[in-house]
Amino acid sequence: MVNTTSSTRRPFDPRSKWAELSQAERSAAYDNNAAVKNSPALIAERNEASARLRGTLRSHLDLPYGERANNKIDLYPAAKPDAPCLVFVHGGYWQRNSRELFAMLVEGVAAHGWSVAIPGYSLAPEVSLTDIVADIPRALDWLAAHGAAYGVAGPVILSGWSAGAHLVAMALNHPRVHAGLALSGVYDLAPIRDTGLNTALKLTDEEIATLSPLRLPVTNKRLDIAYGGSELPALVCDSIDFHEKRAAAGAPGQLIAIEGADHFTILEALRRPDGVLVKAARRLLD
Repeated sequence: MVNTTSSTRRPFDPRSKWAELSQAERSAAYDNNAAVKNSPALIAERNEASARLRGTLRSHLDLPYGERANNKIDLYPAAKPDAPCLVFVHGGYWQRNSRELFAMLVEGVAAHGWSVAIPGYSLAPEVSLTDIVADIPRALDWLAAHGAAYGVAGPVILSGWSAGAHLVAMALNHPRVHAGLALSGVYDLAPIRDTGLNTALKLTDEEIATLSPLRLPVTNKRLDIAYGGSELPALVCDSIDFHEKRAAAGAPGQLIAIEGADHFTILEALRRPDGVLVKAARRLLD
């Protein structure tokens, strides 16, 4: 079931009593792996499918767009160079995962004649979140300058999952981006500093103020925001709050609640050619 109305049920947000919670309880509020009991199996299947597809799909892999080791992008061009392109930014709380592990998402939009680009990006603790956020516009700059040479020249829908959704929100104003699709994102960094995730991130006051989409002026470009109905409440509330902030400012975009989906199974809606989020991505071209 999919809900795209503004009447989506808001769960109890543990951050409303944040000061009363222990460090362990605060970390648990963002621990998607622990919250989804079969997450190891879901992650293993995702990684295996991506390894299999990455080796068989028509592609240009490991193209450097910057100087750091993870500044590489994988391109999966469609038959037509001017086809729409889904640029997908992976998640992992800005400190784990890589572009190679998400090649399984290519099949969804590729079935409709789209290209796909999957950029990697630098990770904490080797670099700061400020550096990580800067990587995505750098990848988009490279795509604008060089994509056509690899058969990728159509309009870009920028999508991302989890930490990748945060990076999508931060890069939405890039001129190469037509619209965005953010999945299961974190849009306020302040609570993250109070969790174990901050051991690697080492967030500063300035980063919380300038890199939290919920604390920044709204980008007036279409952004659909999706989340799973079985996600952790903190992530659900961030998605609802970010959509409401944008709607109040008159920015276009839908809030898409996928009932029954958790933080990992929501990706199936972008992986399947008939998936709800594939349909959402295609509507963003209208």
